[in-house]
Order: sequence, then structure tokens, then C-alpha cells
Amino acid sequence: MGFLNKMERRFGRYAIPELMRYFTVFYAFGFVIGIWNPAFYFQYLALDPGQILRGQIWRLVTFLAYPQWNNLLFGLIMIWMYYSLGITLERTWGTFRFNVFMFTGVLFHIIAAFVIYFGFGYTGFSWLLSPDNLNLSILLAFAMTFPDMKFYLYFVLPVKAKYMGIVYAVIELYYFLRGTPAMKVTIFLCMLNVILFWILTGGLRKLRFRNLKNAGQRVVNEVKWKEANRTERQRAEKGNGETKIVPDSRTGTQHRCAVCGRTEKDGDDLVFRYCTKCKGDLEYCQDHLYTHVHVT
Repeated sequence: MGFLNKMERRFGRYAIPELMRYFTVFYAFGFVIGIWNPAFYFQYLALDPGQILRGQIWRLVTFLAYPQWNNLLFGLIMIWMYYSLGITLERTWGTFRFNVFMFTGVLFHIIAAFVIYFGFGYTGFSWLLSPDNLNLSILLAFAMTFPDMKFYLYFVLPVKAKYMGIVYAVIELYYFLRGTPAMKVTIFLCMLNVILFWILTGGLRKLRFRNLKNAGQRVVNEVKWKEANRTERQRAEKGNGETKIVPDSRTGTQHRCAVCGRTEKDGDDLVFRYCTKCKGDLEYCQDHLYTHVHVT
């Protein structure tokens, strides 16, 4: 997570808020194509490396409009579900991390297409390279982040996210073990963003004890630094019935996130809050207020 924190401090300002909205537009467009004329997608929009090398570079983006559903009710439900999963992950991880997850997923899909094109001679569109795998990566990441969250199959049967994730992971593993070399490479690359997410976050929550310990130590060090420099850092002083924030004399800022180090100067839309469960007057931005490790 330290690597992601460093990247976020440097490039976080370029992250696209509510990125899932844009992906949902592509899904909706593909849904319309599926009802109207599915052949149009495979002819002009699919991720076909041969056509891309001939100048049809728009395919690098338009392949996201894959016509996955042709049933009106089911299609609308699935589009709303993936939108909800994506928005929830962004609010939990933060905008920058969700951007990294989604764009690396798209990038690995494109790389997989060219690998099987040059390495195995496949010239046509492969179903493995459709956004189905990108959507599956969203579901798996959601199951890792919220393992006990319940889905209601057919609006009746409650199933925890971790069990759905396990089922889909087993299916992908089966295709990986029984598939051709090209299929193995494709599945690995298309699921690589999930693998990287698993590694960078320490995997499932029950396997994250070491990472939590290290992350907690970093925050404890932050507390010690703040206490050692108490006269230099910002404080809240009550006067005239209002709360007055004294700027940090070294940086001239009033707020600073204890995790990523961002201040109000890093963005006008940043919001900072104190955590009532942490020891000391630690402050966090909106991306880390609910995801940091509490210092007690």
C-alpha cells in the first residue's frame, strides 16, 4: 500500500471521480447494440489487434461496449449492479486506487489481445477479451473488500459476496488449467489487476494481519511525530462559540491527512475529518477516513 500511497500523492489529482459512470455508458451502449445488431460490434468495435494495426485505433476503447445482455430487464439489472459495485469500491478505496484498478484492467485486456495475436496467431475476436472479464474482476475485488456483504439471487436467495467470489474464481481456475496455452495467457492477463490488488492489499481481510500491523506502525509513527512537534502543528482552539483552526506554521496548511499526507492545497474538493476512535488528534481525508487503521 506504500507504493500506492506514493503514487496517489504524486498523481492523485488526475484521477477521474465516479469513473464507473463512464464505464456504465459503454455498457448501456453495448446493451443497445446487442438488441439492435450484435454483428455491428464484432465488425467495427471489438478488440481486434489486426484491425487496430490497420488504423482502427478506436477499438482500444469501444471494445468496452460489448453486447453482453439482450434481455431488457436482466440487462438493466446487471448494468445497475456493476455501477453500484464500482461506485462502492471507489468510495471505499478512494478515487485514485479505483482508477488504477480499472485502467490497469483495461490495459491488461489490450495487452492480452496483442499477445495472443502475435504469439498464437489469433486474428479474430475472442470472447475471453470481452469486458466480461473486467466485470468479473470488479466482482472479485468487491468480494475481497466486502466478503460478508450479501447478494440476493433472483431477489430471494441471500449469498455472501465471498462465496460468489470463490465460485467464479474456481470457474476461472478451471478454464485456466484445462484451457489452451493462449487461453491460459489470456485469463492470467485479464485477471492480473485482481492479482495485483490482492498482493498490494495483502489479500483477503483474514490474511492481512501483517499489513495491518505495518500500516498501524506507520500511523503510530505519525502520532509520535505530531506529539513531538505539538507546538508546530495545527490545533483546534475554541473561541466565541466557534472552532478556530490554527494553520501549520511550516506549511501554511490547516488540514493534513495522516495516511496520504494530502492537504487542502492538493484539491478544492478535499474534505478532512478527525477520527474519534484514534488516539491523538489525527485527521484524514475523505478517501482514508473509513479505510485507515485505528490507533488506540
